[in-house]
Amino acid sequence: MASPPRTVDDHRAVVAALLSSSPVDDVPLAQARGRVLAADVVAAVSLPSFDNSAMDGYAVRAAELVGASQAHPVELPVATDIPAGRVDVPPMEPGTVHRIMTGAPMPEGADAVVPVEQSDGGVARVRLHAAPAPAAHVRFEGEDVTLGDVVLTAGTVLGPAQIGVAAAVGSATVPVRRRPTVLVLSTGSELIAPGTPLRRGQIYESNGPMLAAAVEDAGGVAELLRFVPDDVEVFLAMMRERAAGADLVLTSGGVSAGAYEVVKDAFTGRGVEFVKVAMQPGGPQGAGRLDGGVAVVTLPGNPVSAQVSFEVFVRPALRAAMGHPYPARPVVSATLSERMTSPPGRRQFRRGVVDAAAGTVREVGSPASHLLGALARADCLIVVPEDVTELHAGATVDLWLLEG
Repeated sequence: MASPPRTVDDHRAVVAALLSSSPVDDVPLAQARGRVLAADVVAAVSLPSFDNSAMDGYAVRAAELVGASQAHPVELPVATDIPAGRVDVPPMEPGTVHRIMTGAPMPEGADAVVPVEQSDGGVARVRLHAAPAPAAHVRFEGEDVTLGDVVLTAGTVLGPAQIGVAAAVGSATVPVRRRPTVLVLSTGSELIAPGTPLRRGQIYESNGPMLAAAVEDAGGVAELLRFVPDDVEVFLAMMRERAAGADLVLTSGGVSAGAYEVVKDAFTGRGVEFVKVAMQPGGPQGAGRLDGGVAVVTLPGNPVSAQVSFEVFVRPALRAAMGHPYPARPVVSATLSERMTSPPGRRQFRRGVVDAAAGTVREVGSPASHLLGALARADCLIVVPEDVTELHAGATVDLWLLEG
């Protein structure tokens, strides 16, 4: 008697267990976007690191401008200019002002800035038309970040703002989880390179480029090995040659019950288990460690099955290994715009398009696993649970958003 299908959640756990936390690398900030911090970043300086002007204008003593207005300006001599970056700023003597630029250090003795728009713009002497309050237009040392503050915590995904603050507090490099290396193999003697003439019985190879792009999108490093023929010995020889150093070998095709299933034939009895998973598309799956060594995940060959299987099993495992706090796709609810049926006992992942304004979702194409054009138009996966066989228009469904 055949074993019952493995649940989606159980197979996700099997795949996740193959990938442990990635080692830590210190990388330059220019290479850190999208990476996950492995340790806190502590401020080596305060932000701002000195009192500075928030405006182009004049550094003043507020008490010397009490009552100043457009009708009754106060005129004072300009003792010096302070451009941004000046490091030898002299103290400001009573009864004088310093012309100052945005970001320039406040001189000792000044406690406010009058914007140039509230003056006549004088260079040697200036007429000031406003009476500022003390601290007006001054950025004070440490008002954003104090020396020794933790500005980024371990587990943070580094985007532009996070890289900016790391640079601002003096970090030239940051400790991040290394990107897992994934060897992507596409098998099938019928596959040829896009751009070359097709003969009857041949197809353009799409799974390899698609899955390699999916690995990179998830944050990993993809190494693509294409056009592996349906020959077990050749397949294993290529594996021995190319798998060294990879964190994961990812194959597509060759895992079903028919003849010429090269992946299944090569890996059976060598540590890789082949199972049926209670899902559609993507029932035939495999996972394990080849001869106790490199981690292997085998996906079905139909392109939609391969990509959906990657989303369900491989993407979250890769991101978890890199320390992502939220390795799964964002899940939202929407209203189904049309009736949908589903086979019992299988979790379906249907391709859909969201109408965010209306809060609705509609299916693209059909459940068939070869409709790659429909998958390319989809922006979400509609999840139909195993115990649901029919959903009416207006039903609430969960969606995996494919962007984010």
